[in-house]
Amino acid sequence: MRVYPTFFRLAFSWMDAERAHKIGFKGIRLAHASGAGKVLQKLSAPAHSLQTTAFGVTFPSPFGLAAGFDKEGHGIEALTDLGFGHIEVGTITGQAQPGNEKPRLFRLVQDRAVVNRMGFNNDGASAVAPRLKAARAALQRRYPAVRPVIGVNIGKTKVVELADAVDDYLVSARSLAPAADYLVVNVSSPNTPGLRLLQDVETLRPLLTAVGQEADRAAGRHVPLLVKIAPDLSDDDIDDVARLALDLKLDGIIATNTTVARAGLSSPAGEVEKCGAGGLSGAPLKQRSLEVLKRLKHATGDALALVSVGGVESAQDVQERLDAGATLVQGYTAFLYEGPFWAARINKELAKKRRS
Repeated sequence: MRVYPTFFRLAFSWMDAERAHKIGFKGIRLAHASGAGKVLQKLSAPAHSLQTTAFGVTFPSPFGLAAGFDKEGHGIEALTDLGFGHIEVGTITGQAQPGNEKPRLFRLVQDRAVVNRMGFNNDGASAVAPRLKAARAALQRRYPAVRPVIGVNIGKTKVVELADAVDDYLVSARSLAPAADYLVVNVSSPNTPGLRLLQDVETLRPLLTAVGQEADRAAGRHVPLLVKIAPDLSDDDIDDVARLALDLKLDGIIATNTTVARAGLSSPAGEVEKCGAGGLSGAPLKQRSLEVLKRLKHATGDALALVSVGGVESAQDVQERLDAGATLVQGYTAFLYEGPFWAARINKELAKKRRS
């Protein structure tokens, strides 16, 4: 019997979702700072059999934490104590920004889903960069063999016009690439006005080209570059992005971000309407994110890494994505419902499947 669902219902379900997130995240960081993280690390460490290589980087597990949980790099070490094979930090923008007005994060518990319109709230690239550098050095000391991987997700500053988006992304790439194991260009959040227009391949091509060149120059090495796309793209648009990724020799595609769709939810219509605009994540996204993964796999073969995210809740979900062609799998929303031992439980069950 798992205790956390009861704890969540009693301690967090009645609380503002963003406040609950901050309290939970602070608890994870305090556990690490108190020394309890060393115990958690031993209990949660992925089995050796789960080591996975993607774009030349070795991951201790194929399962990692998606962008959005640690937006500013405050808890990378603490989160790796819980067994995640990688932590994707962000989304980070070239300039610091407060994000959208609160409330901006809402739970649909009946659907095991979340609606957010956070709006890339973060301290800005120049402030986050030193945290990434320190975390990377600390992880190298703590994990001398295969350490958890740090991904960095970058997006457009809200006040920057679309015409100036490339220069804005370059500010982030320049600051953050030296400490990143891989870099993600996020053009798929629904919460920054106009951002999804950058998914058009004619606009996306010069953006990805410029970011890739600047990241490698700033880091003095090749920094694997991925693009994160929305589940709301048409199949034809997905095919176009796949062809572009192959043409530009990107290292991977992350599929998918949150959706603006609200179809098929079990929650009462009034409850959904109260959440307002924003991106929906969690269990309702499972089918579409899997469809997008399969389409990308058919289009790209083994030419690049595919990272699947959206509706991932269990080891069975992770394995299904791996079997469908994903190299790596990410989760986030289920973490809020399943609690701090979620990644460790998934790793344990994945390792058991590989032994059987």
